[in-house]
Order: sequence, then structure tokens, then C-alpha cells
Amino acid sequence: MAKQSANEKPKLRLGDQLIESGLISQDQLKIALLEQKATNNALGKVLVKLGFVTEEVVRDVLGTSLGQESVDLENIVIDADVLDLLTETMCRQMRALPISLDEDKHLVVALADTFDVITLDKIKAKVGRHIDVVAKLASENQIESAIDRFYGFGLSLDGILQEIETGQVDFKEFRGDDEQYSHPMVRLVDALLSDAVKKGTSDIHFEPEHGFLRIRYRIDGIMRQIRSIHIKYWPAINVRLKVMSNMNIAESQLPQDGRISLSIGSRDIDFRVASQPTIHGENFVLRILDKNKGILPLEAMQLDEPTYRSISLMLSRPEGIILVTGPTGSGKTTTLYSMLNAINDEAVNIMTLEDPVEYPIPLIRQSSIGQSGKMDFAKGIKSLMRQDPDVILVGEIRDHETAEMAFRAAMTGHQVLSTLHTNSAIGAFPRLYDIGLVPDILSGNVIGIVGQRLLRRLCTECRESYTPNEIECQLLEVQPSPSLTLFKARGCESCEQTGYRGRVAVIEVLRMDRMLDEMVARKASAGELEAAAKERGFKTLADVAVGHVMSGATSLDEATRKTDLTSRIE
Repeated sequence: MAKQSANEKPKLRLGDQLIESGLISQDQLKIALLEQKATNNALGKVLVKLGFVTEEVVRDVLGTSLGQESVDLENIVIDADVLDLLTETMCRQMRALPISLDEDKHLVVALADTFDVITLDKIKAKVGRHIDVVAKLASENQIESAIDRFYGFGLSLDGILQEIETGQVDFKEFRGDDEQYSHPMVRLVDALLSDAVKKGTSDIHFEPEHGFLRIRYRIDGIMRQIRSIHIKYWPAINVRLKVMSNMNIAESQLPQDGRISLSIGSRDIDFRVASQPTIHGENFVLRILDKNKGILPLEAMQLDEPTYRSISLMLSRPEGIILVTGPTGSGKTTTLYSMLNAINDEAVNIMTLEDPVEYPIPLIRQSSIGQSGKMDFAKGIKSLMRQDPDVILVGEIRDHETAEMAFRAAMTGHQVLSTLHTNSAIGAFPRLYDIGLVPDILSGNVIGIVGQRLLRRLCTECRESYTPNEIECQLLEVQPSPSLTLFKARGCESCEQTGYRGRVAVIEVLRMDRMLDEMVARKASAGELEAAAKERGFKTLADVAVGHVMSGATSLDEATRKTDLTSRIE
């Protein structure tokens, strides 16, 4: 064995490197090593599972330690000819993904383990010895996600539905020889759930009608019909969904709630399931909770500098209440989680009351308001006050008792975050008055209010430019000009003919100060508050939405669908 040179430093193991970099503590490493021994998983995977580090951190540290170049697969584009070099089955089995092939016959392949000689030999045997394989390190989760994105899921919905209707099985549809045949209804439900996750769906709707079952996805806030199948198949699908979500299969006259946890690729996905009896049978809605996508750092929310600075200043206040407002599906919970992540630290005790807990977060003590009725938000806040919290998150302020307890916590030295269903940030005050809170309690205890909407983002592959007409210019409050250009949706294969891909957050931030507090104390009208706030630089939802339209991020049609621009027309 060759002796190590005097100047060469011994290579540190992954755990030691993470400790040396200050990314984990010695205690966290001991916990991870015990868990690794129990599960027989790689240490990096265990550390990510426990929430001590992210996959990106493990990838970069391993790459540096091993002298291997790492690659980020999130926004990568791969040519179809390169994907043809390896089958989807091989990629999944080997945890590998072909990325590029240059003129010199160098094939770059992303691997979870770049020193897996057996895998490298299999790839060389498949592509030919005349091609040189260059391995780059990537996280297992990113590889699985990229395979899903570029290859698609193995069993097509069309193939399963044809099998159900004809009774003929096409075994070529299976991904591997070792995959066991299972009942088509089981595979149909699995394929639907996988397909929905792949397409970025937030909700799956199973809607029975008189003669058929309608299946719809909510993508980017818009419902899309995916399939319609004969109603005779619904009872079997119904039972399968109930079994997966631990519901009572014998109960069909009362609403039920359940939860499904699946591993799709290497991603842990939760589905919150709710059934509702209707005249044609039970209606099912599955809310998809993707832990990898649900929580974004504030820096990744694409906020402009004034908005980001205002939210940061609000979070730096040690006591008071921060409210996030907006209708259902406007991203309030995601924004709250992002705020919590920004202040989440070992030095801060953060406790939450949610209905239910959607995304588990390390270090944060999260409690779910269950169906037993033994604890509601008001009672839960009273209980949390005895747990020595610094920050309390209350899922939603719904009634006078909850509001009173939340403000009592804010007045006794705690920072409280919560949501409220109102149409705007300014509209939170009339809503709180309506709940029964008096102006004296609100004044001085509200740190700030965030109003939010989500607008669909225009597909950059197919959006069309045009010159706005006079009415559109009035909505935007700009002077008509031949040089003024806006964009509208068209539709292409990349966006599935919708014209939109993804969403952009429209956020208004009302940060309270002494003058606004005095106006609240004398119960000033919403119009007076908005006028005073605008003098201090406050931008309404409409103002922010118009900014996104002018920048080309979204269309004027989408902005008017979610925000009221009519007040701008004289």
C-alpha cells in the first residue's frame, strides 16, 4: 500500500467534514450514525431524512471531499438523443442520468455514487466502449426527479385504462422484468397519484357524475380535466383510496378525512384526503403535500427588494402579531412557513398550532388541531403559553376567542404569526373589528400584514407580444404608446397548450408604524388607512400585479382575474 505523503492531509469522512464546516453538531452526527446502523442507509441520506442538512449540502461536500465535480439537475436541459442512450429502467436501477454527449464522444452522466465501478461498467457496455463516460456527482433525489421529468412514469394511464376496459394485459408496459403484476385498479390509482405529482398538481379531484367519473387536477390554481371513465369503475377506485388513506370503507354517508404517505421516486409525498357524500356518490379531493417543494426560503420567493426588506424588518420585531391574508389557495401557508424558516434557529423556541400539520420542519414544535374536539385554536394557544415559546404560529384566526388569545400572546412578549381570510392587507382591520376585537387591542400590537395572491406565470416558450389598447393602458395607468409592449398567453407543448407554466406571488406588505397605529386606535376607515400607507410607500396588490404584467412575467388577463384593477378606470 502506498504511504501517504507528509504534505497530504488525510481525507475526512462525510460526518467529520460536516462538523468541521459547522453544518452539523457532534450530537447530530451521533444520532445519524445510530439511525444509519438501524436502517442500513447511506449517512448522507440519513442526515437529509433527519432534517439536519439538505441534499445539496451533502452533494457539494461529497464532491469537494472526493475531488469530484457535482452537478445541479434542477434546471438542466437534456437532448432527446442523449436520453436514448440509456433506458428509463437502467437509469432508475443505477441511479444515473445521461446529461450530454460532445463531439469527442465524452458522455457526461450524473450519478449518486461516482465510484460505483459496476454501474460505470454497465453504462459503458450499454453505450459502447468507443464512448468515454464522465461521472458527475448529483443527489439521489434530484436524479429521481429528473428521470421522472425526462422519461415520464413507466405505466401510462392510457395503457391501464385500456387493460381495464378490454381485460388485455400489455406486459411490455412494465418497467422491469422483476416488477410483479398487480390489479389494474391499484396501478391506476398509483399512476394517477404519480402523474399528478409529476405535473406539479396541488389537488386531485375524483368527481362521480350520473354515468361517469370525472378526474381533474388543479395545476397553477386552475382546474384541468384529465380523464373521464365509466362510473362502474368508481366503487373499486373508491375502496382503494379509502384503504390507502385509512378511512372506513363501510361508511359512505358521512364525510371522512385521511392521509396517504407515498415515496414517489425518492421523494416523500403526503396526500391529505377528504371525502364528501354527493347525490352521485362520494366526491374525493386529495391535497398534495410535497415536502421538497412546499417550503421555500424567503430569498427564493422572488420578492422585490422593498418587500423582502419589509418582511425581514417585521420578523425582527420580538413581540406582536404578523398576519398573512388572502383567499383559499393563495399561498398563505407557504409564506408563513418561509417566514418561520427565516427565523428558525436553535436559540429560538418556535411552536405551531395547525389544522392539520402540512409540512414537518426540524426544530419547530408542531401540533395538530385534531378531530377529537378536545383542543381548538384558543385552548391550544393557552396551552402553548406554558411551553416557554418565543414564536407562536396559529394556523388561522377564525373567531373572537382565537383572535383574543392570539393578541393576548402578542401582548405578553411573544411573536405570533397567523392567517386571516380577507381580500387585502388593509381589509384585515375591518375583519378583526367584525370578529369582536376593539381598536385599543389592535393598536400597537400588529407588526404588519401581508396580503397575497398567486398569478400564473406566462410560458416563456410561446408567449406573444402585443400593443395594449386604450382601456388596457387605463388599467395599467400608463400612456398609450406604439412602443409599449405587453405579453399574452398562446399555448404550446411545453405548457400543455395553456400558455402558462408555474406561478408568481403577488404580495403587498403593510408594515405598521406609530402613525398607522394611532389611526387604528381611532378606528380610521380602510380608505384613510390605505391613503396614509401609500404616502409611506405601500403598494397594493393591484400595483404589484401591474408590475408583473409590465415585466412580462404574467398577462393582463391573469392579473385582472386575481386582482381588482377596475378602480383605475375613470
